[in-house]
Amino acid sequence: MLINATQQEELRVALVDGQRLYDLDIESPGHEQKKANIYKGKITRVEPSLEAAFVDYGAERHGFLPLKEIARTYFPKNYKLEGRPNIKDVIKEGQEVIVQIDKEERGQKGAALTTFLSLAGSYLVLMPNNPRAGGISRRIEGDERTDLKAALSKLDLPDGMGLIVRTAGVGKSYEELDWDLRVLLTHWEAISKVADERPAPFLIHQE
Repeated sequence: MLINATQQEELRVALVDGQRLYDLDIESPGHEQKKANIYKGKITRVEPSLEAAFVDYGAERHGFLPLKEIARTYFPKNYKLEGRPNIKDVIKEGQEVIVQIDKEERGQKGAALTTFLSLAGSYLVLMPNNPRAGGISRRIEGDERTDLKAALSKLDLPDGMGLIVRTAGVGKSYEELDWDLRVLLTHWEAISKVADERPAPFLIHQE
């Protein structure tokens, strides 16, 4: 992690792996950070040329939701996936979606959104609608990685979900990891319940 705070008007935080940059956050004092917040939004426009949809999630600018960030749970029930889908066939204007902010608004661009949610706990990150994601942080190696794999295999993770072990999970027992998972599952149940009770757009969860 590299932090640049030389400019009073903004703080830059870069996450790097060796020489590779894999995330950059720019924070401005007085600007409310929304990254990782979860909202219930409504599709306002579908743009096949951009392979994306625009989502009203309660902000002044509508968010940008790329096709690759739309979970299959939002596709029509009778939809058969053959090759690359046409976004107009899988999602409709007026459809409600639960989205998470992946990248903050920049300049005239709205926030980048995803429907593949992630909930961070003390030791784990739960991805409640992304079964293909998950694993152990690349920074965890050797015996520590082996021990965590063994503990992970014992956890009772519901079908259709993914799980990542954070570096903070190193050295934690199965019981500690299981407790963290239970907390995250309870959190997800609460988010799902709230999302069902009100029409979009509104903030469900704030990081």
